[in-house]
Amino acid sequence: MIVLVTGGARSGKSGFAERYAAKLARTGCYVATSEVYDEEMRERVELHKRQREASGFGWTTREEPVELALLLREAEERRLKRQRAGAPADEEPAWLVDCLTLWLSNRLLRAEALSPAEQEAELSRAIDELVASVEGFGGTLLLVTNEVGSGIVPAYPLGRRYRDWAGRLNQRIAAVSDQVILVTSGIAVDLKRLEFRL
Repeated sequence: MIVLVTGGARSGKSGFAERYAAKLARTGCYVATSEVYDEEMRERVELHKRQREASGFGWTTREEPVELALLLREAEERRLKRQRAGAPADEEPAWLVDCLTLWLSNRLLRAEALSPAEQEAELSRAIDELVASVEGFGGTLLLVTNEVGSGIVPAYPLGRRYRDWAGRLNQRIAAVSDQVILVTSGIAVDLKRLEFRL
């Protein structure tokens, strides 16, 4: 099952995703996409680790700020190998990626030195690869993302490109997800269940 969890900053989406993962599996693999650039970010990362440890749920943590598609493909290959060996399905962990927009930011910053056309091609390729790896994931996968297009238009070009790419990424992942959950003020709503279809 693929679940996309979206919402604004401090909306409660990460906490919801962690609690939902704990209902879907006995253990979890938490994939952190953030990169630590300063002491404040280091403190945030350590706080989140302590909170996961205190939850009582069996989390292991992987850090992957850039090659997320590769990590998910390798995880799926290992899952299939265990399945062929007869391992029970209920022993598979729930995978939780937190978050897609940090991953996108990491990719965008690495592509910043490229020409606009090269940057477009690089980000398109990276998103295509990620969508394919998500779509091909046969286990339980929760992906947290930020809904960044609801605020003011950024005043600088990089911010506008980031907002536009995040919107495209979120739409692509939502299209291949079984559930899309919007979290606002700590309240989760299943968007796919409420979706209006033309």
